[in-house]
Amino acid sequence: MDIDDLKIYQESMRIGDAIWEEVVRWDYFARDTVGKQLVRCADSIAANIAEGYGRYHFAENKNFCRYARGSLQESITFLTKARNRNLIPSDSATHLIHDLTTLRKRLNAYIRTIGDHGNS
Repeated sequence: MDIDDLKIYQESMRIGDAIWEEVVRWDYFARDTVGKQLVRCADSIAANIAEGYGRYHFAENKNFCRYARGSLQESITFLTKARNRNLIPSDSATHLIHDLTTLRKRLNAYIRTIGDHGNS
């Protein structure tokens, strides 16, 4: 299986791109403060899933997936800050937070399977 076939990776890439599309519309100060942090942590979700997948060692893969989970939680925090500061429409933030919450459940399930039955 290729990393591009992994559903949690596909979803994390889609969410990262959606967050980027929101942030690029902000003014300079908002992009330079909250925006950069939000994009970095959102992009880090997919990056850590990919790095763990490429390690080919179960323990390292799980570790990087846990890093991805931390970046996911950080993304929710920055989306909440962006919504509270009126940088992103409330409905957009709510939708993205919902997507991240769903991804977190899927990521947790994936972490539990790493090392089972020869999965990497």
